[in-house]
Amino acid sequence: MTTAAPLINNTQFSVNVTTKSQEQSLYQSSGAIVAAIVVGVIIIFTVVLLILKTYNRRMRVKRELDPKPTKTAVPPALGQNSNSQSQPPTVTFIPVDIHMQNW
Repeated sequence: MTTAAPLINNTQFSVNVTTKSQEQSLYQSSGAIVAAIVVGVIIIFTVVLLILKTYNRRMRVKRELDPKPTKTAVPPALGQNSNSQSQPPTVTFIPVDIHMQNW
C-alpha cells in the first residue's frame, strides 16, 4: 500500500519563507555580530587585567628583593666626645624685643 501526498500550491508559501528567512538571517547575523563584539571586549579586558597583575607582581617582587640604600652616617663634629650620640646641630632663634624710648 502506498499513500499519495496531496498536492499543495507551494509558490506563495516559498516566497513568504524566503523573505522571512532573509529577515531572520539578518537578525541572527546582527545578533551574532553583537555577541562577537561583546566576547572580544571581554577577552581584551581579561588580557589587560592579566598583564597588569603580572606587572604588579614583578614590580613588588623587585622592590622586595632589591637592597635598600643605607643612610650615610654623619661624622661627629670636632671637639665632641666620640662616645656621645651624634646629633645634628640646632640653631634656635630668640626674638629680641626692641623698645624705643620716647625722649
